[in-house]
Amino acid sequence: MDKIAVGGGLPAGVIDINAAPKVNLANLAKAKKCDISDLLVVILERDRHKEIIARVREAGARIQLISDGDVAGVIACSRPDTSVDMYMGIGGAPEGVLAAAALRSIGGQMQGRLLFSEDEQRQRAKRMGIEDLSRVYHLEDMAKGDVMFAATGVTDGSMLRGVRRFPGGATTHSIVMRSKTGTVRTVKAEHNFTRKTWGDPTAV
Repeated sequence: MDKIAVGGGLPAGVIDINAAPKVNLANLAKAKKCDISDLLVVILERDRHKEIIARVREAGARIQLISDGDVAGVIACSRPDTSVDMYMGIGGAPEGVLAAAALRSIGGQMQGRLLFSEDEQRQRAKRMGIEDLSRVYHLEDMAKGDVMFAATGVTDGSMLRGVRRFPGGATTHSIVMRSKTGTVRTVKAEHNFTRKTWGDPTAV
């Protein structure tokens, strides 16, 4: 899925996945009342992004390349503790839906468009009821209704710490969001593996 995302509190339609990066950056800079050179764009560091990286740099914006975690990259657009203004690039379609669920909770705009590398993928999409293979999906197309988002870090990342083992247990770092209330909860939990209830989903 090709994706573009920005944070909340911006005019509707400030981004357009069909527009050139320079146009999207100019519109965002105008909405934020700043220069394009003030904007920070997160992009996955992949060979497939060489052109978009070049075009963003040509437009004058700053770039933060990430090795993985495009869900966290999209979420960073709307987090007050980051300086990220926009996410651009191609990543997994399931990850696009997850990121949309998070933005529904914390605010933002996002567009996505499915990409197909082989005919079998196109046929599979049609079997799933997708008729317009070039359709642009907006935030609520990807995450409808009352949405909840939850994630737990496995390895250290920009948003969550990874699992930390200690004798007889481990600590985890999680984030939980809900679109209905806009609530964001971060949870640091200690898990005791020596208890007989470990692994029982009914135990708290």
